[in-house]
Formats: sequence, structure tokens, C-alpha cells
Amino acid sequence: MTRQFPTGTVSGEPPALNAAGEPMVLVDDPEPLIRRITLNRPEKRNALCHPLRRALLDALVEADQDPDVRVVIIRGAGHSFSAGYDLGGGNEGYDMPFYTPDGEGQWPRHVTESWMSIWDLATPVIAQVHGYCLAGGSELATGCDLVYMAEDAKMGYPATRFGVPDMHFHPWLVGMRKAMEMMLTGDSISGAEAADRGWATDCWPAEELEERVMEKARRIAGIHPQLLQLNKRIVHRQMEHMGLRTGIRAGIELCALGMHTDAMAAFVDAIKEKGVAEALKERDKPFGDYRLVESQAQEG
Repeated sequence: MTRQFPTGTVSGEPPALNAAGEPMVLVDDPEPLIRRITLNRPEKRNALCHPLRRALLDALVEADQDPDVRVVIIRGAGHSFSAGYDLGGGNEGYDMPFYTPDGEGQWPRHVTESWMSIWDLATPVIAQVHGYCLAGGSELATGCDLVYMAEDAKMGYPATRFGVPDMHFHPWLVGMRKAMEMMLTGDSISGAEAADRGWATDCWPAEELEERVMEKARRIAGIHPQLLQLNKRIVHRQMEHMGLRTGIRAGIELCALGMHTDAMAAFVDAIKEKGVAEALKERDKPFGDYRLVESQAQEG
């Protein structure tokens, strides 16, 4: 049975509903011991607005406290896992999901803490990635313990064409040279390449993705939860000792600096003048990808 999560909202905030009037996050238990969380904002490619992120984080904490849950799957409704953070006004009327001290770099500190908090959960979390997994969507997936992708899915950070990423995981998980190329171009890599380079755990044809992920979840669910918790932390502790978490936090100041560039100012002006969709289309026009490809497909 699919549940709507959460049904309540912070006092004074409007209900967290998508364009169809449905909750932005759905939760179900497809099999015993397996919890599944679906980002349910398909009309916005599951753009990560404040209410959606709050519902997701709350659902993860609820699952972590449930003794009948041994593994969690996060997936996206519609054509994409998530195309990134909401740039089109979806945050209006909502506070950020949790308090982050104000000041320069507040936003990258906030979202980095959000996604790295998944590491601190006792329960293993799987990202089931199809379609676009961009910018903030790629940060969310990076925070998960396992990432399984459709072969034709796209992981990238096109926001480097007007700004600086919030989480700088790329050198750690795709290698220095490819990370440099992605940062300097905003280009994406496929699910197949992401798995080959180590950002994704594995990849399969899109039509096989859901069942393959369920197979992996079943295998995890067969392990005692105390062992899952300890063995999950073994891997994360080693990465932290090598400096991954510290390195990501150290990059926050560069993201904050990027907010004051001429390029960011021009992009913000373009949004105000032409709207988000047109500004993103113009951003991607010289590169022939992302929004431009979608626009041409719709026109065709």
C-alpha cells in the first residue's frame, strides 16, 4: 500500500502538493523489510524544492526508526530521478527543512548537511536513478549508500555553466580528469559511464532497473540490521578518514564565492526577464543538450 508522506506541514505553510494535487513524496513497502520513497513531482522533473526535501528527509528518518525496515530505495516519478534544485519559485511560502546558521555559504552548507546526513543513518539507502540526475539530484544520489542507474540515465552538473556546485564529490567518485571535464563544461555522463567510473554501483537497461534494484534490496534485507549498520559505517568511516567529507565541506566557500560572479548575476537577470525555462534553454543552447534537447523533441 502506498502512503502519502507527510500529511502534515509546518505551521503556517501550505500543503506540500505537486501540480496534480498529490503529495510530493510517496512512501510504500513493496516487500517485507524494504521501504521505498518516491519523489513525486514529475511535472517539474522532481525538482528539489523545500517542501519536497523536508518530506524526503522526514521519510528517511521515519524509515531509520522502523525496526521492520532494513533497506530504503529512493526513486523518482515520471521521466527523471531529479533534475536538481528548484529554480522556479517552488520554495515560496516554505522555510528550509531544518535550521542552518545564516551568513555567506548558508545554502551549500545546508544542502551538504542534508545529503551527508544519509551517511549517518543506520539503514542502507539505495538511489534508483533513471532519466536526469542533475545538480542537486546528483548530490542527493551521492549521499546514498548505493546508486543503481539505467544505462541511458544522465548524471551531470549543468549549473557549472552559470555557477559553482554545492557538493564537490566529482574528483572523489569519477576521477580527477573526468571531474575536471564535467566542471569545465557542465556535460553529463551516462549511467553506463557512471558505473564504469565508480560513481554508480551498477547499471542496467532502463526497463530492467526497478526489478534489478529490488533484487539487490532483497539481498541486503536478508542481513541482520545490526550488521548492516556497522558494515555501512565501515565503508563511510574509511572514506571520511581519506578526507571525502572534509573535502566536500571545504568546497562550500568556493560555492559561496561563485554566487558573486558576473555569470551568476547574468543568469539571475535572465530568469527575471525570461523565466527559468527560457534561461536554462539559453544556457544549454551552445552545448546542444539538456533543455535544448527536450525543447526540440517537444517541437518535433
